[in-house]
Amino acid sequence: MSNNLTSIKAFLLLILSLSPFASFADDLIMMRIRQSFPETMVNLQSAIKKTGYKISRVQRVDIGLTKSGFKTDKYRVVFYGKPDEVNSLTENHPDIIPLLPLKISIFAENNETIILTTNPKQLKRFFKDIPDVIFNQWHDDINSIFDLTNVVD
Repeated sequence: MSNNLTSIKAFLLLILSLSPFASFADDLIMMRIRQSFPETMVNLQSAIKKTGYKISRVQRVDIGLTKSGFKTDKYRVVFYGKPDEVNSLTENHPDIIPLLPLKISIFAENNETIILTTNPKQLKRFFKDIPDVIFNQWHDDINSIFDLTNVVD
């Protein structure tokens, strides 16, 4: 029961932190990029690959938002991970399954693009049995991905 409760708390944290209305400064890593959505999307996917991860899928979120009355046509979630790492973690720590693969939200705002994700260092408090080195590595990799994505010609 404790593992289920931990999973539910972590999942709720993820959902809340990916909301564009969230205000958890320490729980998010966010960057505003002064380039168009398509350029940023290409750079983001390239940066993820350069950092040693594989993209598992890109999910469109904008369709549901526009049907609900929001005025956005460019909102995606990019799912990525290292297959061996994801398999090992989910096998040994099934309570982390709702959070894997890792995710980065990307959306257009005027002539800029915003990328954001949950700060993995904040997830450590929910998964005390997973070594800190994993969360620290994810944090460093996310910062590298964001830096590589923010290439403005």
